[in-house]
Amino acid sequence: MIGDRMTVPAALETLLAGNRRFTAGTPEHPNQDAVRRTEVAPGQSPFAVLFGCSDSRLAAEIIFDRGLGDLFVVRTAGHVMGPEVLGSIEYGVSVLGSPLVVVLGHDSCGAVAAARAAVQDGTTASGYVRDVIERVTPSVLAARAAGHTEDAEFIDTHIQHTVDLLIDRSRVVAAAVTAGTAAVVGLSYRLADGTARLVTARGLDDQEGPEIPVRL
Repeated sequence: MIGDRMTVPAALETLLAGNRRFTAGTPEHPNQDAVRRTEVAPGQSPFAVLFGCSDSRLAAEIIFDRGLGDLFVVRTAGHVMGPEVLGSIEYGVSVLGSPLVVVLGHDSCGAVAAARAAVQDGTTASGYVRDVIERVTPSVLAARAAGHTEDAEFIDTHIQHTVDLLIDRSRVVAAAVTAGTAAVVGLSYRLADGTARLVTARGLDDQEGPEIPVRL
């Protein structure tokens, strides 16, 4: 809904409700018609910033059953962050007023697998793909240090690391979380069944208030 700001809990529930519809095979495809196109043409007020992996199987508006103007989407391989990503997320929070930032990872992530191979076998890639692998490597090292061995554990660690890194590096996002005007959550998506599972959250504690009606 243009012009209204959701509460943090309402934004998260709206996102997860869309994912439940998607996994159940009953998507409603909200905000995808000509009326919505006209409505958002003058400006946008997305209820969530979604920072996810570039994987082609991870189209945000599809897996969360949303439409035009709902999500401010930023995607990179392995959801690795650079200045452009941080600036984009900060724009969504500070300029567009999005109350929720989502870091979206997924199983069978090629970037995490490549980083694990680099750590275990010394194999690496050429060009800027190497840079992606190097940025994921700290998450792999942390997971190994914690004794993790399963793919899901490495994915969860990388999602957690990205959430922590985002708040650590962005004063804008950190200030919004501290002020209670925004939250950052990490979700893990399963490619086979389409479910999005909450891995970590920063700023959800003590969040309450009435939900703002939206077009579901």
